[in-house]
Amino acid sequence: MSEKNFKVGIIGAGVIADFHAQALQAMEGAELVAIYARKEDKAQSFAQKYACSGYSELDDFLRNDPMEVVTVASVSGLHLEHVQAAALAGKHVICEKPLEITPQRIDEMISICEKNKVSLSGIFPRRFNESTRIFKQAIREERLGKIILCDTAIKWWRTQEYYDSGAWRGTWNLDGGGALMNQSIHTIDLMLHLMGDVKSVAASGGLEAHDGIEVEDIAVAMVEFESGARGVIQASTACFSNSGLPASIHICGDQGSIMMVDDKFSVWDLKHSQPEDDTILTKHGIYESSSGAGAADPKAIDFQWHQRNFEDALNALSKGEKPVVDGREGRRAVELICSIYESIRQDGAKVNL
Repeated sequence: MSEKNFKVGIIGAGVIADFHAQALQAMEGAELVAIYARKEDKAQSFAQKYACSGYSELDDFLRNDPMEVVTVASVSGLHLEHVQAAALAGKHVICEKPLEITPQRIDEMISICEKNKVSLSGIFPRRFNESTRIFKQAIREERLGKIILCDTAIKWWRTQEYYDSGAWRGTWNLDGGGALMNQSIHTIDLMLHLMGDVKSVAASGGLEAHDGIEVEDIAVAMVEFESGARGVIQASTACFSNSGLPASIHICGDQGSIMMVDDKFSVWDLKHSQPEDDTILTKHGIYESSSGAGAADPKAIDFQWHQRNFEDALNALSKGEKPVVDGREGRRAVELICSIYESIRQDGAKVNL
């Protein structure tokens, strides 16, 4: 929780901006003061909904002097442009995933923010779940023994209408990719957070269940981690489900196996049990079916996941510390996804990171 009250503005007024606004209004230490949207009617509608000032000119928005921080919720391929403008105006930045659509563009963002002495934070809310902390601690304490295998699965569904709803959706220049870059990046980041860096990748992917888009709706990648462990990533927006299939990550070692489905444990099977294991399963285990956060409907995401992420970023800013997800952390998942795309373009050739 931040030690001061930050005045915050939002760039963008699409679906994800609502989660930003709801998270900010639920927080202590933050006040939503402004919104920028390219269309005047959209800016004013959003401003009225959340009781803040609305702007349809970016320069006017950035001249809002009390505003110290902006969250970027615009189209992925425009993040660099918006982060650069905010940094030049002296505003600290919290940027939605992906930070940008290539590692090179993220490097530019990092450099711009460093030169202008403003903070750059990324948004990966799954890192801030209590179950993620418990999972990471179990790995750190070597409760799984030597880790050998990691299975990461994001078998989601997006309708044709979803892709048709915006001209930018499903394009390389503005969306940066499909099921991997847009939907699966959260779980891929979680995989990297838990498993460490990837050494190489070989992949296959394509467009199978949607029309009129440039990007993939299915991809499968075999990865080799720097640790020597192996893994598989399955990513799709073509797996139909009425309620949505949850994202999962399953890590196996020679002394145990843990599987997390969204933010609950479906497997907690360790060779050497400890007294706290029962408490973990009671509090964080799966006893009811999970519908998957955003798995079938992107509007179904819980804004509290963003709230925890924002609280970390603003708390770090108030203390002059580095946030959990800074620019370089936010870059890792994009580098891996772009390497997967490169392997797909090379018909499954092995690509070293």
